[in-house]
Amino acid sequence: IMLLTDPEVESSLLISSDEGATYQKYRLNFDIHSLLFHPKQEDWILAYSQDQKLFSSVEFGRRWLLLHEGVAPNRFYWSMMGSGREPDLVHLEAKTVDGNAQYIACKMQNCSEATRSKPFPGYIDHNSLIVQDDYVFVQLTSAGRPHYYVSYRRNAFAQMKLPKYSLPKDMHVISTDENQVFAAVQEWNQNDTYNLYISDTRGVYFTLALENVKSSQGLEGNVMIDLYEVAGIKGMFLANKKIDNQVKTFITYNKGRDWSLLQAPDTDLRGNPIHCVLPYCSLHLHLKVSENPYTSGNIASRDTAPSVIVASGNIGTELSDNDISMFVSSDAGNTWRQIFEEEHSVLYLDQGGVLVAMKHTSLPIRHLWLSFDEGRSWSKYSFTTLPLFVDGVLGEPGEETLIMTVFGHFSHRSEWQLVKVDYKSIFDRKCAEEDYRPWQLHNQGEACIMGAKRIYRKRKSEKKCIQGKYAGAMTSEPCVCTEADFDCDYGYERHSNGQCLPAFWYNPSSLSKDCSLGQSYLNSTGYRKVVSNNCTDGVREQYTAKPQQCPGKAPQGLRIITSDGKLTAEQGHNVTFLVQLEEGNLQRSFIQVDFGDGIAVLYANLSSTEDGIKHIYQNVGIFRVTVLVENRLGSDNAVLYLHVTCPLEHVHLSLPLVTTKNKEVNATAVLWPSQVGTLTYVWWFGNNTEPLITLEGSITFTFSVEGMNTITVQVSAGNTVLQDTKTIAVYEQFQSLQLSFSPNLDDYNPDIPDWRRDISRVVQRALVEATGISSKHILVAVVPGLPTSAELFILPYQDATGENKRTAADLEQISETLIQKLNQNFVHFELKPGVRILVHAAHLTAAPLVDLTPSHSGSAMLMLLSVVFVGLAVFVIYKFKRKIPGLNIYAQMQNEKDQEMVSPVSQRESIPNVPQSELMSPEQLVDEKLEVQPIEQPQATVQNSRKGNATKVVWTEDFQKACGSPRGFKPRPGAEVFPQLLSPRAQKKSLLM
Repeated sequence: IMLLTDPEVESSLLISSDEGATYQKYRLNFDIHSLLFHPKQEDWILAYSQDQKLFSSVEFGRRWLLLHEGVAPNRFYWSMMGSGREPDLVHLEAKTVDGNAQYIACKMQNCSEATRSKPFPGYIDHNSLIVQDDYVFVQLTSAGRPHYYVSYRRNAFAQMKLPKYSLPKDMHVISTDENQVFAAVQEWNQNDTYNLYISDTRGVYFTLALENVKSSQGLEGNVMIDLYEVAGIKGMFLANKKIDNQVKTFITYNKGRDWSLLQAPDTDLRGNPIHCVLPYCSLHLHLKVSENPYTSGNIASRDTAPSVIVASGNIGTELSDNDISMFVSSDAGNTWRQIFEEEHSVLYLDQGGVLVAMKHTSLPIRHLWLSFDEGRSWSKYSFTTLPLFVDGVLGEPGEETLIMTVFGHFSHRSEWQLVKVDYKSIFDRKCAEEDYRPWQLHNQGEACIMGAKRIYRKRKSEKKCIQGKYAGAMTSEPCVCTEADFDCDYGYERHSNGQCLPAFWYNPSSLSKDCSLGQSYLNSTGYRKVVSNNCTDGVREQYTAKPQQCPGKAPQGLRIITSDGKLTAEQGHNVTFLVQLEEGNLQRSFIQVDFGDGIAVLYANLSSTEDGIKHIYQNVGIFRVTVLVENRLGSDNAVLYLHVTCPLEHVHLSLPLVTTKNKEVNATAVLWPSQVGTLTYVWWFGNNTEPLITLEGSITFTFSVEGMNTITVQVSAGNTVLQDTKTIAVYEQFQSLQLSFSPNLDDYNPDIPDWRRDISRVVQRALVEATGISSKHILVAVVPGLPTSAELFILPYQDATGENKRTAADLEQISETLIQKLNQNFVHFELKPGVRILVHAAHLTAAPLVDLTPSHSGSAMLMLLSVVFVGLAVFVIYKFKRKIPGLNIYAQMQNEKDQEMVSPVSQRESIPNVPQSELMSPEQLVDEKLEVQPIEQPQATVQNSRKGNATKVVWTEDFQKACGSPRGFKPRPGAEVFPQLLSPRAQKKSLLM
């Protein structure tokens, strides 16, 4: 005897080996949720803990060994094959590190990684593993549709084949008795009903047995099918079928090949005749089996009493929850008798020789009813002196017992009372041979059931003796095979004339995929014998599939798919391709596969492709995979387009911090790694509810409203979606000022975006503290690269009402204040204790200075920016008549008709085109800007005179020394330089007109 303590108090087991006289306590280091005892080894136990761990014990719980963690609840099983091999094998469903479910089999005393096996290749759906008799079932959902797989006697898994257009939503295994699977399948057009299917011996090919069987939900949300397998008689089932919104009870004696309604009793309990004519009126039974072991369900039968069935139900046109009575059949469902007008719990004692009935009621009772003649007559007995609220009834183990225990309570406040009832005193002897009579199993007079005539031994109703052990059927004689012993084969349907003809979707001439030239296959006649049917001779030869030689055929219906059914693969990982033919012989054909990446393979037989053709792609992209199968009779080809990707790890949105109203701005999504594969970009602007979807990672847009605007980009790569959001300030006018720092800041600059953002925030705070200017007017952006520099944007912030907007003069005043404080070394911050950083002013402009587009070459841009500075200096000096500190530019202009305005260049982020190998991290790939060094008083002459269509720039020695020259070009001082000598990219971006 084993007792479990309350885990809220302590976690222990109390074990007794002397029928409860003494107990020994064993403490546990886990809390038990459930126990599973081995069906044959009484000391072997599996224990499932509250934290989803599975333990095993071979000493009746005295010692425990951890088998596996992350085990799914109620998804662990003992191995119970018919052969009895490997009784210590445990099957379980476990969760992997990445959250997937996997089927694992291992020994109960050793479940290490090295010893465990994974019988099903790949992952399975959660809570889908079922191990029952010789079968193992798993489910795998792909493309939103469940697929079911079965393994028979632990062989390789095969996909279960239902009729082509059943399209199942759900499946429940009802029975695996007699080497056959009975399954309930809910198809795509069903909601509260299921179809019953029955399989071949391997559990692979299923045919329809009964449509629209009623289903309901149990107390714990589990699905309950109104199907009942009668114990003791193989092939006999009862089912409630829904017909035109009416539920009727049907019975079958041959595993679903034929179904019929139940004949109602001729008289009621009082002997009055019942007028009920088939098919308009019949007996309907409730087929729910109790989930509580201490209470009986609506129907009961026993292996040791094969002819006796007790159930609750009603007589009429359909099953009803009203006017429920109790009925009994003592001839295996052929005839029925009413025994009670109210529901009762019924127990079988002495192999069904004694039936005990107890009324279902919420009131206390003192009496029970006994029948010794299979329910024909009942005697009333008292089992307690005080009325008892009955909570349950439990028979002692073994059908031959005559002892039952009733437990309940005398009042709602009292403790449980156990009443042990022993019926031995009623009998005075054991049954002898003359106390029995033979009884033949039949179906409305037809003695051949499942291909045999069976005669059982029954106790005579007038004899009152103890039966003892059950002997089973006395004799079993095979019958001659008739058409009734055969069901329709897979792909065939029974028509009104009784013939099995091919379904519209099935091609009988299609050969098995395993059929090879020189071998043979079984050519179906459209019929298959019902599994476990024992008939012989007769039409057996006529209806049995015939072996035929596999003919040679040209390849047809060629397909190439991946093993997981997906059209995506990961770079650097194995991809397994499967080649399939509807007709033809792969084993005697040449198979050529071109993977689309410059690699092709050729196979001369099927043996090298049985496990699939494996290939590894080294690059990302879309690859056209082609396969050609050819034999002497013809050829066929197929194509598959495979998307090879690598995981997207990081997305960074690159765009300027500030831009001018109604001016085009470029935004770029920078990825890490840069080569991912097929991508989709989704862009969100401000409060727009409609996104912009592109296949390019860069877009151009304009903002027509001033203020702070947000831009979000989402990048979709396979199942991965990453995003980044940035804010951009939009104004009609603003100013920017270049900042530099103390050289010691470079020692602490890791040159990553997070560091630059933090330093930008610190500099902004230091400027506000030193000048008293509102932070709404200041925006600081630290520029990538060394030496460390930044750009200060001076913004014309306005309040929410649109009033008090700063003018150009206000911005100029703010700029002067900032420059003054910066030049006086009033702006500084402490990077860390003892490290003080000074902030200095470099240059002031009326707009951003650096273009962020990633297409400018360094030296060409330096030359162009130098010219811009010259034009800007002239513009500022002549326009505002004031001198900007630290900037002296001398420009010599031509006559006024040849002058052209040089526009300032926008300050934007720039991402240089560097080799992939130099990218140390995704952060180093983003926020790159073109470094602009201060121009220390260079002297240059820009001559806008025309020479053909070219603008002439006269190089001076000072200008060349300060600004350099285009890459690969060193003009002498005074030389004329034409933009046509620059690269096409520099020409395109040039501001020299």
